[in-house]
Amino acid sequence: MRATPSSRATDSVTMPELRKDPLIGRWVIIATERAKRPIDFVANHEAPLPPEDCPFCRGSEGKTRKEILSLRADRTPSTNHDWSVRVMPNFNPILQIEGNLNRRAKGMFDVMDGVGAHEVIVETHDHIGNLADVPVEHIHAALHAATLRINDLEQDPRFRYALWFKNYGEAAGAGRIPHARSQLIALPVTPKRVKEELVGARQYFEDKERCVVCDIVLQEREAKVRVVYETAHMMAFCPFAARFPFEVWLVPKRHACDFGRMQPNELQDLAAALKELLVRLKLVLEDPPYNYLLHTAPFRRAGGKIGHWKTLEQDFHWHIELIPRLTRVAGFEWGTGFYINPTPPEESAKYLREAGT
Repeated sequence: MRATPSSRATDSVTMPELRKDPLIGRWVIIATERAKRPIDFVANHEAPLPPEDCPFCRGSEGKTRKEILSLRADRTPSTNHDWSVRVMPNFNPILQIEGNLNRRAKGMFDVMDGVGAHEVIVETHDHIGNLADVPVEHIHAALHAATLRINDLEQDPRFRYALWFKNYGEAAGAGRIPHARSQLIALPVTPKRVKEELVGARQYFEDKERCVVCDIVLQEREAKVRVVYETAHMMAFCPFAARFPFEVWLVPKRHACDFGRMQPNELQDLAAALKELLVRLKLVLEDPPYNYLLHTAPFRRAGGKIGHWKTLEQDFHWHIELIPRLTRVAGFEWGTGFYINPTPPEESAKYLREAGT
């Protein structure tokens, strides 16, 4: 990013800011609206919110911000209280939808205003915490809602990337409300973690003229030892260099770089595969906390600045990474970027395969 000097005289922050680390190029959000004092960081294990106080249950629509989208279980728009999936702005967004990016410099540092979108996808009207226990038709509708919202946010020229993710359980950052939901955040930059994958995929394609993830899928199907579950259109496997115990990737068999461009039969298959995978994790690990997150291609707009490369649609392959929160990252990992995984992915896959028999 080429920043221009700012006319602001001080470093006082009145809204969220994105600040760029000049050493490794990582962007950090300084979320001022979530400002915490030292006492706020002391461990405080609050009791879950009781069902009667849950803002995400059917009949409690007035407890949330105005909805953006609501769907029935058959994925048709809901016009009443018959919804199964709702999407609304987050109660406490880390980025603000209003405003311009105002890219600028603070001395040698690159800064922009914290503009973006932060939405919540409520995945069922029932008071259920784990998506493993949600009916598959609700999961299908929730996935459909995620694709609709990503494709809509792509039209906003301020945004370059949308991250869809889920936190389940206290250790995964889910908070006090045990109601199945995921989140969607649109960003004005492409995250460094995604850029690293984009670069790796391009380098592999330049060398071999093939997609690296397509090759991984073929390799895993041949080896069989790390495959967990396979459907007509999706494959779940524990990656060869898994960072965490029972880490699983869920990947489409058909090459595609955009999650939001899935075909209807693939979306239905993904819902069934995700449900099956979460059920197996719950059985094997006794309902563990987990995160999953989508890695999809950055936004590309006709006639605009692409900011990426012409082969992206050929070399990048979207996928979902699912990570049970079973271990903690400590000093060695933070200091080196290495991960220590005490459970070989072959063993993790074996346990998860057997859970389905």
